[in-house]
Amino acid sequence: MSRYDPSAFPPFAVTVDLVVLTVREHELCALLVRRGEPPFQGYWALPGGFVRPDEGLGEAASRELAEETGLRAHASGGQIAVGAHLEQLATYGHPQRDPRMRVVSVAHLALAPDLPTPKPGGDARGARWAPVGELLGPAEADREPLAFDHALILADGVERARSKIEYSALATAFCPEEFTVGELRRVYEAVWGVALDPRNFHRKVTGTPGFLVPSGGTTTRQGGRPAQLFTAGGATVLNPPMLRPDS
Repeated sequence: MSRYDPSAFPPFAVTVDLVVLTVREHELCALLVRRGEPPFQGYWALPGGFVRPDEGLGEAASRELAEETGLRAHASGGQIAVGAHLEQLATYGHPQRDPRMRVVSVAHLALAPDLPTPKPGGDARGARWAPVGELLGPAEADREPLAFDHALILADGVERARSKIEYSALATAFCPEEFTVGELRRVYEAVWGVALDPRNFHRKVTGTPGFLVPSGGTTTRQGGRPAQLFTAGGATVLNPPMLRPDS
């Protein structure tokens, strides 16, 4: 260590960005904050910020989420937990991704059911849930521009969610503790952006070992006849997978 000279290497900063997804009114929505300071002042962005010298990545992500939106998370084992599921998404380090200096961002993907309306705070001037279809639509000219490379990070997070619900039980992270097959189907429809046949879907999910477990109750919250309630089973991998209609 006596020969190590830290000044021989250029300095850079580390940030955390969060792709927080939920389903609201049958649409997949992403959490955005409006930046109150340069660069990209006034632009919508993913919640996040710089990692402090005395905190881990999970602690930084939890702090930024609470400061900028009022949504609470807790750090555990170097990760954060918001609702039912969180995972590290990817690392982004293009030299020109931030005009201030060289900044490397470690993005996290958080999925949770029915998250509350966010409240802006910290250096955020606003916070809202935005339908993913409006942010990542097919016509680039119609998309709302996001700060930094956050459109790329958001697209990666959405595709991670879309692909993972094919072969894992991750879709249940968008559901309450007890849910109906119809409510789970609407999660798949919202995340994938497609309409699914109710009977085929019911047969697939109830026939997949370990995916769903009957809770013993029923509900009429969807109207009509009482529907059976389920909880998430212990399966982490779905066999056979729930493939997207166009895959």
